[in-house]
Amino acid sequence: MKKILAVVILVPIAIVAVALSVANRHAVALSLDPFNSTDPAVVISMPLFVLIFAAIALGVVIGGIGTWLGQGRWRRQSRRLRHELQDAKRENAQYRAAASPATALPTPRRAA
Repeated sequence: MKKILAVVILVPIAIVAVALSVANRHAVALSLDPFNSTDPAVVISMPLFVLIFAAIALGVVIGGIGTWLGQGRWRRQSRRLRHELQDAKRENAQYRAAASPATALPTPRRAA
């Protein structure tokens, strides 16, 4: 089911990406100098589709980092609860080991 869903989603995205790449093959100049637009200090010439895909990839990475940082509280709580559970299991095992058969409750007998 996951493979079918992945194909249904990824194939159209791939088709759009290829169409975008073919339609935007011409080179554009990316200038990183906002003060001198006539003679910029740094100019990068690349196909437009590379610039678009790089911007999308950068957005995905920044979004992933933002999501990861935003979920830090829940990861911290999960770690704390996991440690509490391990401590409780360890304490329970110690109590079970310390309990002797003489202090344990007798097993109930069924009336015949």
